[in-house]
This record gives sequence, structure tokens and C-alpha cells, in this order.
Amino acid sequence: MKTIGAAKFKEQCLALLDRLEPEGLIVTKHGKPVARVIPYDRQCADLIGSLQSKIKIRGDIFTTGLRWDADAQS
Repeated sequence: MKTIGAAKFKEQCLALLDRLEPEGLIVTKHGKPVARVIPYDRQCADLIGSLQSKIKIRGDIFTTGLRWDADAQS
């Protein structure tokens, strides 16, 4: 788990929260741990539809675009 000093955490708080890893981050003061920041556990249901207006589908997503015949011999 990564550690960071409190002063540096204060300076970079928003950026650190944007790229917070699953195991979290330990904030230290004078080399001693004082806090642990961990990501909030999101439910999988929250993710359903979260990319709705952010992804554009082009073509048929249910095919590779290649024709093949399973009965054909090479």
C-alpha cells in the first residue's frame, strides 16, 4: 500500500482521489500513519448503464464480419 505525507496529500488531494487504487493510500504525519483512504465500494448495479451516452456502437456487435461455414472442409 502506498503512503504519502499529510502536506503532500493536502496539495494533491483531488488528483490522488481520481487515481486511487483498490488497496487505498496511507496518509502519514511525521512518518506515522494517521489515516487510510480507501475507495468507496460501489455496487455492480451502479455500473449498469453508466456508459450509456459515452459509447457509440458502429456496425453489428454480434458478428465478426467474417463469413464461415462450419460444414466446409479445408
